[in-house]
Amino acid sequence: MEIFGIPTAALFGQLLIGLINGSFYALLSLGLAVIFGLLNIINFAHGALYMTGAFIAYLLLNKLGLGYWWALIISPIAVGALGALLERTMLSRLYKLDHLYGLLLTFGIALIIQGLFRNEYGSSGQPYSMPPQLTGGTNLGFMFLPNYRAWVVVASLVVCLTTWFVIERTKLGSYLRAATENPSLVQAFGINVPRMITLTFAFGVGLAAFAGVMAAPIYQVSPQMGADLIIVVFAVVVIGGMGSIMGSIVTGFGLGLIEGLTKVFYPEASNTVIFVIMAIVLLIRPAGLFGTQK
Repeated sequence: MEIFGIPTAALFGQLLIGLINGSFYALLSLGLAVIFGLLNIINFAHGALYMTGAFIAYLLLNKLGLGYWWALIISPIAVGALGALLERTMLSRLYKLDHLYGLLLTFGIALIIQGLFRNEYGSSGQPYSMPPQLTGGTNLGFMFLPNYRAWVVVASLVVCLTTWFVIERTKLGSYLRAATENPSLVQAFGINVPRMITLTFAFGVGLAAFAGVMAAPIYQVSPQMGADLIIVVFAVVVIGGMGSIMGSIVTGFGLGLIEGLTKVFYPEASNTVIFVIMAIVLLIRPAGLFGTQK
């Protein structure tokens, strides 16, 4: 069976790949949006921390014998703790300065982290085994759906929507948003604003580590895996709207699917289609599709 002259299995296979890429785009851009929307920091180290999450999973397996499910818990906590340390010791000194200073600092941190892992493990990828519970797949008739890839999509969607709900629909989220607008007023209510900011940054980079662990069995673990992805993720954030939580989720998954379709109908443009869309969106709506015009 064919659709537009393309075999059904090939078309849906590429859509699945696009949806998986979109899952990682959404998780990473969500972390960036949380950090920028609530802290006004452009975190260029996000890709390096995503890679760090994958490497922690690799080290837990090879050094301590702890498998995928333990890594999915430990790695985001460890990277979140590292993020909290970076925020307290470095980024907290830049909040009153221009955004450029934060971007340059986080870019330098990214280079340091990537350099450390590259010196230790080289540039080639390290294999990471898939959890036994998620091996195999399901034949849907029109395509074969690997269980692990289905898990990645579902888990990413659940985490993204839960994060959106907490920030946009709960009292904690309202405190976070208020702290960015008027920190002195929020502090007057007895809330420790610096601690809240630190935990917010830790949560944002923890999302990147969570994505890194889920990506490890699919893409292998490599010091370059974050650098290859972060530019695309920044484009996703710009298209969705800087600081927009829902914009990051919808745009991440949507652009992943568009990228997958482009690989089917016009493969030569698959590496640039997201940047073409970004240019068009910036011309028509500079604040992004879900951003607020100022």
